[in-house]
Amino acid sequence: MTTSQATTTVLALPYHDPAAEALRAAMEEEMRWRYTDRLTDPGHLPSGMAVQAGTVLYTGVAFDGELPVGHLILRRLGQEVELKRMYVTPSHRGTGVARALLTAAEDAARGLGAQRIILQTGDRQPDAVRLYEREGYTRIPIFPPYESLQYSTCFEKVITP
Repeated sequence: MTTSQATTTVLALPYHDPAAEALRAAMEEEMRWRYTDRLTDPGHLPSGMAVQAGTVLYTGVAFDGELPVGHLILRRLGQEVELKRMYVTPSHRGTGVARALLTAAEDAARGLGAQRIILQTGDRQPDAVRLYEREGYTRIPIFPPYESLQYSTCFEKVITP
């Protein structure tokens, strides 16, 4: 599946694609910086939070030309489809890359027969919260496995056929 927005192209790639892995590593580094004081909190990373390759339904990588600039995963979480590891490189934030990634994720979820997408983000990511609200995601209670992360903000978006 390919989705384009302005000069951004989103491609469905394998989970272990080098561009996808590099973008996930960049996101993990940024999250360590944003949440560094919480890393010693035993509940900070609940066991179900880690993405296992076998649960991945879709990996989308956004490109500006040939440059990988964004990433997301859809994974199976119980009976739900969860958006995980959404990341846009700092140089491309505010350029429509995040919107293109969300469009691709919603199209993929629809193709999988999902009725909604759920996601979790943290209190130190106000830019993400604004994006999700602007794109029609609504807040929902914190869902498993994130209950121990009281600073979480969770969202859903109903997917229409």
